[in-house]
Amino acid sequence: MTNPIAQHIPSVLHFMTLRGTEFILLAGIIMFFGSIGGRIFQKLKIPQVVGYIVTGIILGVSGLMIFGKQTIEALNPISTLSLSLIGFLVGAELKIDVIKKYGRQFVGILLGESITPFFVVGILTAAATYLFTKDIKTALSTGLILGAICAATAPAATTDVLKEYRTKGPLTTTILGIVAMDDAVALILYAIASTIASPLLTGKTVAFLPQLGLIAYDILGSIVLGLAFGWLLNLLIKDLMDNEGRVLGFSLAVLLLCSGICGLLGLDHILCAMSAGFFMANFAKPKTRPMFKFVERFTPPIYVLFFVTVGAKLDVWIVTPFIGILALLYVSGRTIGKTIGSRLGAKMTKAPSTVYKYLPFCLLSQAGVAIGLSIAAANDFPDTIGPQIILIITATTFIVQLLGPIFVKYGVQQAGEVGLDFTVEDIMKKSLVKDVMVNGEPVCSKESHAIVGEMDSLGDIIQSFSEHENMNYEVKSSDSQLLGMISLEHLKEVMQLGDFAEGIPAMDIMEKPAATCHPNLTLPEAYKLFADHDTEVICIVDEQGIPMGVLEKYTVDHYLHTKIVELEHKLDNIG
Repeated sequence: MTNPIAQHIPSVLHFMTLRGTEFILLAGIIMFFGSIGGRIFQKLKIPQVVGYIVTGIILGVSGLMIFGKQTIEALNPISTLSLSLIGFLVGAELKIDVIKKYGRQFVGILLGESITPFFVVGILTAAATYLFTKDIKTALSTGLILGAICAATAPAATTDVLKEYRTKGPLTTTILGIVAMDDAVALILYAIASTIASPLLTGKTVAFLPQLGLIAYDILGSIVLGLAFGWLLNLLIKDLMDNEGRVLGFSLAVLLLCSGICGLLGLDHILCAMSAGFFMANFAKPKTRPMFKFVERFTPPIYVLFFVTVGAKLDVWIVTPFIGILALLYVSGRTIGKTIGSRLGAKMTKAPSTVYKYLPFCLLSQAGVAIGLSIAAANDFPDTIGPQIILIITATTFIVQLLGPIFVKYGVQQAGEVGLDFTVEDIMKKSLVKDVMVNGEPVCSKESHAIVGEMDSLGDIIQSFSEHENMNYEVKSSDSQLLGMISLEHLKEVMQLGDFAEGIPAMDIMEKPAATCHPNLTLPEAYKLFADHDTEVICIVDEQGIPMGVLEKYTVDHYLHTKIVELEHKLDNIG
């Protein structure tokens, strides 16, 4: 079946090639419409990655055909860079202390969620193929190959959702560990499956040990090369952490070199980049760790380009009834297999209940490795099942790339891990002056107002200080305007005057405020005021200059510390 929409689109758009400024135009189209699509889906409470992919589908070979197949293939370097960045940042999460804590759990779940769907998908697709073809050899081979491919889980869409919703906890840790490792299991299963299927389909025997040797070379070579590049990156940036631009430049340069050399040597660039990230997270000097934040800031536009391109590649018009049935059996069998396998592994390793309940929702996405293995199958079995395998994996990738992120969001939401991956800096960026709490009340509320009148006596001021925990008070005029500020230190100085001090009004004790701010000022801006004016207290006023209380630095510090402790307690309860 051909794309019916394409028949009404001018042919000049079908075969747009990357010549000169056309690449810039193409990148602009992808990023502009991809960003709009992501934003629309965010507004609909759907992960933004789905919006990127849908935008790609609309613009690509399934929709308006603005991107021809040659153009999409020319964008493959963007996919390579994006997957390398994803691998690098996933590797940063695989800290040795986490592996020690969850290592047994990772292995148990990994084997369960990889091997169980291998058998479930294999049996279902083999049975369906036999019913259609009445050829037992073709049926067994199809089941073996599809079963092996289904073990892989795509890290890209999954980790994008985790970062979008700032998740943290045992489920998030398990997801990152599993998606980082199950591609290796899929490669091994494919080696076994293709070794068995080859004599069945072609009559030629393929030696299993040489194939296993190639896989060992791929996995071990990628890891060793990645660790070497991690060591090199640490060497380059360890004395440059005060220069964010150079650190980012060296980091991207190393990742590009890493991916390029992997391409020349036939190694896995995702695993290689992940190993580099693992080295930097565990063995590099601690002062280099902010480098991961620098790299992460660079990723959003690359991710938009990548996922729109993924969607543009998907052709929804190629599915025949036979392929459609096999695709549905593949998706359902893979889902059932990963659910049973991951829960069995979680139960055997005594994983937290949230991992047992919700991990299956987070393992549906497939892309790079699955598509790569389907291409390998097309090369290995070009005259038999190869073309069918590519069609099935393409069709199912279309389904799971759309549904997978939505289910990941559901899983982490139900596990209560959304919004827990925050640092003090993150909380500051999202907090305003009016959000700071004093004894359970906002610092700007009437209950916590630290204000005295200009004619209040020393006794009145002391009474006010005794009723609040503030160390500083605003002084207001008769028309409620801010006049000045009184600190506890001022009171101590005045009280040394003895009985004479009783008659001194507030206006004679106060001093001019070092700085003022509005309630809607962000906390980073408030800290800048503290630093710029060399003060520990800022007076809060509204738009008319009416005093609303004081913002004391120690109060803000205490508020931020309390927020971090709340998140840690929530994480402990989840675990």
